[in-house]
Amino acid sequence: MKVRVAYIEEPPFYWTGSDNRATGADIELADVTLRTIGASDVEFVLTMFEELLAGVQDGRWDMTVPLFVSAERARSVAFSLPVWALSDGFVVRHGNPKALTRYESVAARSDAILGLVAGTVQRDTAMSAGVPDKRIVTFKRQSDAVAALLAGEIDTYAATALGNREIVAAHRELEAVAHEAAASDSAPVGAFSFKRDNQTLLNAVNGQLRQYLGSADHRTRMAKHGITKTEIDSIVNRTAE
Repeated sequence: MKVRVAYIEEPPFYWTGSDNRATGADIELADVTLRTIGASDVEFVLTMFEELLAGVQDGRWDMTVPLFVSAERARSVAFSLPVWALSDGFVVRHGNPKALTRYESVAARSDAILGLVAGTVQRDTAMSAGVPDKRIVTFKRQSDAVAALLAGEIDTYAATALGNREIVAAHRELEAVAHEAAASDSAPVGAFSFKRDNQTLLNAVNGQLRQYLGSADHRTRMAKHGITKTEIDSIVNRTAE
């Protein structure tokens, strides 16, 4: 059985390593899950964020790496059991000159410009907090948003707090601002996505995830990439329910 899995460049979850092979926490999770259910050939396909769900819908790949689950996305694809729960955060220039610590603080400053990757759930969160659409700039790639932040074209970039730590580790001019953590049972969750009629693969993946998530091997693999009990325990509890 061959399974094609689409991914994007977003460490520590998924990215292309120096050997030109896909790597990262969710890449490992996908690979070990699929091989356990009988896939002899797992191919990782690099794409753009905006193509992830469109590509799985039209059959260009069989599944995508985990991304945030939302009601809107669930109308077009089928999601697996959740595999992590993550809170948001900002990346700002060193010193955080506009004191942007949460979406509401961006909304409160008429001169604050927020950058996002197009199609991400952070846009809805920002607008719900009062950030007007005219002060949100979207980019195709995370790297484009970071370049705009470094150039002073935007004042902050919003993504996961965990992923933002990877960005600032590579750019000393930037710093990460974690938002106040959501309760463990309400933090947004991420899951693999599938074409809605691909129930055979979905059911097989879910069956393995029920056994594997929270295991010692799972926790060890995730810990290498900075994913700890904070991001894992609540989804293990939900999976067991």
